[in-house]
Amino acid sequence: MLIVENVLVRRGRIPTLENVSLTLEPGKTLAVVGESGAGKSTLIAAVMGLVRLACGRISWCDLPVHQCRPSLVMQEPRAAFNPVLKVRQTILEPIVGKGLPIPHDRLQSLCEKLELPLDLLNRRPAEISIGQAQRAAIIRALISAPALVLFDEPLSALDAVSQKLTAQLIAELQVEHGFAALIVTHDLGYATSFSDEIAVLKSGRVLEIGNPIDFINAPRTEYGASLRDAAIALGGLEHRA
Repeated sequence: MLIVENVLVRRGRIPTLENVSLTLEPGKTLAVVGESGAGKSTLIAAVMGLVRLACGRISWCDLPVHQCRPSLVMQEPRAAFNPVLKVRQTILEPIVGKGLPIPHDRLQSLCEKLELPLDLLNRRPAEISIGQAQRAAIIRALISAPALVLFDEPLSALDAVSQKLTAQLIAELQVEHGFAALIVTHDLGYATSFSDEIAVLKSGRVLEIGNPIDFINAPRTEYGASLRDAAIALGGLEHRA
């Protein structure tokens, strides 16, 4: 289980996360939603161990999170790829870097599941589309069979058709491989459709946590209601019974 307990992160003297507490069980999905600047990407960085905690702790199964080697799918997929290396080399980097044998069957299975032709692995990142790069980034995140995968706005760089396909594929892969998923996103439609719990973040604070259906039907805070109402007005969310 991922435990984020009373976490405080500061930029100078200004808190970017303040008294944040969250839990995520193995195999489940927690979506963290909020406007730009809410602290969502800082939360991802804190879980990855990339920023110093001024207070609190973050653990996975009572161990420091870095010991479980969580994987990250970044908002801009090409940012995860070295532009001079072939896609295959970057995908396999988590395996090769540990001196482990290359899992050819797993690589082929993931490519087939994500509909990424094997011949694209021999190209460089600039030679594939942004949608293909995102699918390759997901394969890179899953190639080492992690227990925890962090998704930082995984759909925002994609067109509407690719967003729907990628969201469904992530959900199917999670069922198949059993990893826990922490997703930060501003897309409430995605969050409510594919998560087990939703946490609303504003100005570095968690305002409410709950079931997606309960959040859609009866947000507990005015800010949560404003996010819900804005998503409905834009056609990205519907009331559910």
